[in-house]
Amino acid sequence: MATLEQIIDDFAFLDEWEDRYRYVIELGKALPELPEQKRTAQNKVQGCASQVWLVSHPEDGSADPVLTFEGDSDAHIVRGLVAIVLAVYSGKHASEIARTDAIEIFDRIGLVEHLSSQRANGLRSMVKRIRDEARLKAAA
Repeated sequence: MATLEQIIDDFAFLDEWEDRYRYVIELGKALPELPEQKRTAQNKVQGCASQVWLVSHPEDGSADPVLTFEGDSDAHIVRGLVAIVLAVYSGKHASEIARTDAIEIFDRIGLVEHLSSQRANGLRSMVKRIRDEARLKAAA
């Protein structure tokens, strides 16, 4: 899976939005498929027009655990957005995740302005869900 730095660099290299969309779709294709048993109502992200599932895994029981995430979607472009969100958050401490707004990163690479309002709302729902989970884990 691509790192956030690679993704930002690749976006800077691509001038045309059509190429950037294709790149987002490629990121989604590289995302490991979420097993069917994890595609549950509990893991489904509410507020997304497409179906999106997110699963978090705390790596230890510390007060500020490192969280890793799995995710998937039934839509190609959204799968790519999931891949970018996971690149932003996965493998970081819960407190850092709670402080990091992925929407700012999507703005910086100019992606939010090119998303439909439904996709942008879905993206915000994914980010909110991950940050809310991180806040709960950091407070536990």
